[in-house]
Amino acid sequence: MSDNAFYFTEGWYHIISTNALDHQLFIVALTATYLLKDYKKIGILITAFTIGHSLTLALSVLAIIQVQDKWVEFLIPCTIVLTAANNLMQKNYEKQNIIINYFLALLFGLIHGLGFANTLRFMLAKNQTLGWSLFGFNMGLEVGQMLVVALILFANYVMINICKVKQQWWVVLLSSITLLWAIKFAVERFVFVTPN
Repeated sequence: MSDNAFYFTEGWYHIISTNALDHQLFIVALTATYLLKDYKKIGILITAFTIGHSLTLALSVLAIIQVQDKWVEFLIPCTIVLTAANNLMQKNYEKQNIIINYFLALLFGLIHGLGFANTLRFMLAKNQTLGWSLFGFNMGLEVGQMLVVALILFANYVMINICKVKQQWWVVLLSSITLLWAIKFAVERFVFVTPN
């Protein structure tokens, strides 16, 4: 059980630490257009993301698939750019194409799982209880991820329902900030994936 607690804590910190800003920004972009009343949609959306990153997390740690770290680190901000840009193109958040959002969450979850695997693979170098360690790490990620989602939904509620900011303006602001941060990360990391 102590191993499970260790890996749970590592997964938790991997999503909520200041070093995980790129993953946090993706969750912001993914949930920016939703309100508290959309909790069922958000649950399905987060489940799609979870399925994606759980799959590649397991496959990568088991060395079934391998992608160079520098490419993973570059692709993660690219997923944020595309998600935030998708938000900015939406006209009606009530009627947005939720199927596209689920597909993006699943697809981009696959990429983020490779990023999570980089950390877990290093920790598991001498560990023989891969299954439980993987489970504990993934559960820590999920709990941390749900905390980030809850904070975003709370901010959405305060800004839209209490401060009376128009939802479209709030989504544009959140998505634009997220987009700019992601572009900055992508440009910085692009240097490392281009040949010298």
